[in-house]
Amino acid sequence: MKRLSILGSTGSIGTQALEVVQNLEELKIVVLTGNENIDLLEKQARQFRPDFVAVMNRQKAEVLKGRLADTGIFVESGMDGLVKAATYEKANTVLTSVVGNVGLKPTFAAISAGKTIALANKETLVSAGQLVMDLAKQKNVPIYPVDSEHSAIFQALQGNQDNPIRRIFLTASGGPFRGKKREELGHISAAEALQHPNWSMGKKITIDSATLMNKGLEVMEAKWLFGVETKQIEVLIHPQSIVHSAVEYEDGAVIAQMGEADMRVPIQYALTYPKRVKNPFPKIDFTRHGSLTFEKPDLETFRCLSLAYQALEVGGTLPAVMNGANEVAVARFLQGDISFLQIPLLIERVMGAYTVKYEYTLEELLEADAWAKAYAKTIYF
Repeated sequence: MKRLSILGSTGSIGTQALEVVQNLEELKIVVLTGNENIDLLEKQARQFRPDFVAVMNRQKAEVLKGRLADTGIFVESGMDGLVKAATYEKANTVLTSVVGNVGLKPTFAAISAGKTIALANKETLVSAGQLVMDLAKQKNVPIYPVDSEHSAIFQALQGNQDNPIRRIFLTASGGPFRGKKREELGHISAAEALQHPNWSMGKKITIDSATLMNKGLEVMEAKWLFGVETKQIEVLIHPQSIVHSAVEYEDGAVIAQMGEADMRVPIQYALTYPKRVKNPFPKIDFTRHGSLTFEKPDLETFRCLSLAYQALEVGGTLPAVMNGANEVAVARFLQGDISFLQIPLLIERVMGAYTVKYEYTLEELLEADAWAKAYAKTIYF
């Protein structure tokens, strides 16, 4: 039986992962963690009866401790609690679905402890791809991707691991502003940016999808997960979100993974690999969808994707700085502090002010992230 620790169970991926678990007898929840939503975490804890839960917000952890006093479920808090959840001896699989660089320490800890990783926290590989993959190789720890795009690539590689990849086609819906030009995006509100046409996601990832930064982060993630060069990863706008990504081999054959826009399917595959297990989720009807179309991304309008490629090419600690700056930029946009078009401007300014390190430790990456976030908060237009 797989005993599962879910880091970020109250978020979009975490809640959908619990829907998956409900249908699978071979999965048992042993730990759940959340950030501040203790109402939902309490409900999850009472339903799935983990050994303990962890809450990042220490004050709310104390409140939850009182609420769960009748259950025998322990409550941990802060980063220490998150790391304990990632390394809990009874868990053999850790789903990392927290948002942002907060996932770095617990993911490293889980790998060091020999846990199988189901990875939904893309920032871990964006900021520390080389360190993560080196440690996973050293510890002989498998990392199974949860993002629909990376799951699609992973699935397209099955049976072809010895065949060289020519290109990876990383598909993107284009977000809510596909086809618009810069002059049309000057007065976009947060409410408009949060209206994704195909996927139901958390606020941060939805804004990243609107700016195409999410696709830039996924390009970075793909480089490390699949050991390819940046130039081998091609982003394609595919508004129907049916082809979740594809791999082209040296003979010109392209193998794609397709299906409904439902995150529960890649989540399930990461948790049950190598088995495919029957589930009640909607199945695709190709006759209902009609045409599938593809186009190149508009890098002039959606400059965040260009910045991600730039950071990946420069390498070193710059991807961590870019990611930290983006986290602050998105938060400031959601607060109404900066405009939609100022998101890439802020990120670019932070990247330009930073001196890149090419030899670094995890601690130095975290310092770079902290510097970027602090500096990004001081920039005004």
